[in-house]
Amino acid sequence: MLSRKGLIPDDYVLTRLAEDVQQPKYKAKQRKARFVAKNGTCNVAHTNIREQGRFLQDVFTTLVDLKWLHTLLIFTMSFLCSWLLFGMIWWLIAFAHGDLDVKGDGFVPCVTDIHSFSSAFLFSIEVQVTIGFGGRMITEECVSAIIMLIIQNIVGLVINAIMLGCIFMKTAQAHRRAETLIFSKYAVISVRNNKLCLMVRVGDLRKSMIISAAIRMQVVRRTTTDEGEIVPLDQIDITMDNPVGTNGIFLVSPLIISHVIDKSSPLYDMSAADLQHEDLEVVVVLEGVVETTGITTQARTSYVSEEILWGQRFVPTVSEEEGMYAVDYSKFGNTIKVPTPCCSARKLDEGGGMTQPKVKDAAPSVRSPLRTRLKQPSPCQEE
Repeated sequence: MLSRKGLIPDDYVLTRLAEDVQQPKYKAKQRKARFVAKNGTCNVAHTNIREQGRFLQDVFTTLVDLKWLHTLLIFTMSFLCSWLLFGMIWWLIAFAHGDLDVKGDGFVPCVTDIHSFSSAFLFSIEVQVTIGFGGRMITEECVSAIIMLIIQNIVGLVINAIMLGCIFMKTAQAHRRAETLIFSKYAVISVRNNKLCLMVRVGDLRKSMIISAAIRMQVVRRTTTDEGEIVPLDQIDITMDNPVGTNGIFLVSPLIISHVIDKSSPLYDMSAADLQHEDLEVVVVLEGVVETTGITTQARTSYVSEEILWGQRFVPTVSEEEGMYAVDYSKFGNTIKVPTPCCSARKLDEGGGMTQPKVKDAAPSVRSPLRTRLKQPSPCQEE
C-alpha cells in the first residue's frame, strides 16, 4: 500500500493535493486510535489470553506467523537438536555393543569407525542429510542399529517437510503481493451522476492481475444501541456503486470506487462541518487471488474523518498514447476542487436533489459547460 516503504518514492505515488486547494479549517481535536492503519495492519492488541496451548495445536501456522529471526532460529535448532539426539543414540548403541573398545580383526561393530561421541555425531549428520562420505556405515550385526536408521530417516524427512514448507509459506505470504496494491492517501466526497458520493482510488502496480478481485467498505465508529449498550467498534457495511451489481472489479488500471450517500448510508445525515468533528473511520478492503501463485491476498487501508476531503474529486490518470492506454501514477492521489454542496445528503434530498439545467442551443463546434446545481437555491451550496 502507499504507506509501505521501499516500493515507490513518496513524491511519485503519495501525491499531495493541488497547491490551490484549501480545506476549511476546524479546531483540532484529539482522535481515538485507528482501527486499521494506513498500511493495512490492524491496531488491535490481544491481551489476557489464558489458553496459550491453543497455538500449539496449530504448530505450522504458529511457525509461519513468527518473525523471521525466530523462524530461522527454530529452523536451525530443529536440525541441530535432531542431529545431537540421534548422535547420542548412535553413541549409546556403539557403547552397548562394545564398538568403542579396541577389538581384533574378527570383531564386527554395529557402525564402523565410531570411536567417540564426535564420530557418532558426524555419522548422525551423514544419515539424516544422506551425505555418505563412505568412512562410516552400518552393518547387519545389530538389529537395533537398523531400526534406528529407519527412524532417523523418517524423522529427518518430517523435519525437512515442516521447516522447508514453513520457509516457503513465509516467503510467499499473501501480504507480500498486497505491497503493490495501492490506495489513494485521501478519500473524497463530491457529486457524481447527480448524487453525493464517497470515493477512493485503488490501483495495482504489477502487470500480473488479481483474479476475482472484490472490494468492500465499512464505517467503523462508536455507537450506542436503543438499550443503552455502547459498541466501541461498530462495523457498518456500506454498498458501492457498481453497475454489475456485485463488489467484483477488473483491476487493470486505477479505479475510483464510489459509494452513493443515500438513505441507507451511515453518512446520510453528515455535512461537511459534521464530518470534521465526527469520530469515524472508513475501512477499505481489497481481496482476490494472485494470478501467478493462486494464493488469496488481501490489502487494507482506512480513512479517518481528517483524511476525507469534501468537495474534491480525483484527476484522471489514464490517457491513450500510440494505440495503447498509459497510466500516470504521479497523478494517482491528486485531487481538484469541484462545486459541491456542503450540506448533508438528507438536506440535499429534502431540497429537491441535484439536477442539471437545460442548456440553450449553441453552435455545433462549441460545447456549453454544464454546472451541476440544486433545483432550488440552497444556502448549503458553495459559491
